[in-house]
Amino acid sequence: MTDPCLLDAVTLAGLLRRREISSRELVAAHIARIETYDGVINAIVTRDFERAMERAAAADQALAGGGAPLGLLHGLPVAHKDLVDTAGVRTTYGSPIFADNVPERDALVVERMARAGAISLGKTNVPEFGAGSHTVNPVFGATHNPWDPSRSAGGSSGGAAAALAARFVTLADGSDLGGSLRNPANFCNVVGMRPSPGRVPVWPAADVADQMAVSGPMGRTVADTALLLAVLSGPDPRVLLALDQAPPALADPAGLPAFLDGRLDRDLSGVRIAWSPDLGVPVEPAVLDALAPARRILAALGASVSDAAPDLTGADEVFRTLRAFSFASFRGDIYRDHRDRLGPNMTWNIERGFELTRSDLTRASFLRTAVAERVTEFLDQFDVLACPVSQVVPFDVTLDWVHEIDGRPLSTYLDWMASCYLISVTGLPAISVPAGFTAHGLPVGIQLVGRRRGDWDLLAVARAFESATGHAARLPPTVC
Repeated sequence: MTDPCLLDAVTLAGLLRRREISSRELVAAHIARIETYDGVINAIVTRDFERAMERAAAADQALAGGGAPLGLLHGLPVAHKDLVDTAGVRTTYGSPIFADNVPERDALVVERMARAGAISLGKTNVPEFGAGSHTVNPVFGATHNPWDPSRSAGGSSGGAAAALAARFVTLADGSDLGGSLRNPANFCNVVGMRPSPGRVPVWPAADVADQMAVSGPMGRTVADTALLLAVLSGPDPRVLLALDQAPPALADPAGLPAFLDGRLDRDLSGVRIAWSPDLGVPVEPAVLDALAPARRILAALGASVSDAAPDLTGADEVFRTLRAFSFASFRGDIYRDHRDRLGPNMTWNIERGFELTRSDLTRASFLRTAVAERVTEFLDQFDVLACPVSQVVPFDVTLDWVHEIDGRPLSTYLDWMASCYLISVTGLPAISVPAGFTAHGLPVGIQLVGRRRGDWDLLAVARAFESATGHAARLPPTVC
């Protein structure tokens, strides 16, 4: 057999169900790959290999004698972001304050993946408390990009994206406030989806009514990402804004994933796509050059592609205000008790939150409503918006953040993420799909944004684009 680590999750799910490979073999192969290559990448920062092999043996035993699979993710090796709690497994949030923290319960996303039969190999690296789209922290250091270890893997789900790109795991969960699922997927040539708010319930949560921060799936392919979204989505009575719609049935009577029947097969003829090369923010020429063929590909697939962008006036202020408010509200106690142990990104965010007034919050609420109304009107004319994921290519891993774009100075560490966080404010589902490479071989993704709560339709468009390009099949040279 081909090295099983190089196969996608959907294919491996079928092999496991047909008993053409055992979960023990599959998990052992991924562990060996981590032990071989992760010394350079630094993606899986807390490892749970012994328990993983025990669970793999239990998964194999469940199939022995004609037994049923444990769920859609039966026997698949995965990893969890170090911002989500894992019972009995260290969870640091990338902070020395929590370097020895071992939670007593699983977060809902961890619980749902385990219930579906997934086998966790450990935790993926994050920035301190997820602040920033560059994965580095005082506990574990930086995660390096498998395509070029001198470059950033993005963040805050940078460890997850790097682990997927290096084929250390088949699937990974992530979270996204201003681009933390999309930016690292873009940097690492994998798929990251920011689902509609409420599609993936978050529990425990500091604010169950939060619509800005979401959890979501990452995978090597669009179909893999859809598989994980099916497992993570669905209502939960503890989460006020959880969508009641249950995930689609993605398994046939034999238990094999059936993504390519109906839901993810779509002819793009007549699909109306708005194309924006920059969303009105500065973008590096290398990104624009790499994305230029994507417009032609979408048109060749039969879509009607027009140059257009929604009016996002006020979205920048909304994002910065609500982000600062969240940091001050839910990390303010840590700031007061451990100010000297927090990094500059965290202190800056919290202090901006302390400066907010009631008028600031009221204004942000009104602006957000206006943005939503304009975006809804815009999507009466279009089915999908296509635009850059990130404004820059993967940057030097030793940088704190990107300080300029194409000679234009940036004033804060958030500025280079605007192409993602402006979309966060809209409340629309968005996905990063591999779209090409720069002249120096660095990955560039395309951001596809769907209609409100149109997650599954968006996945179908993303898969059509992915199938036409083949970029997702390429492997990083450092781990081949």
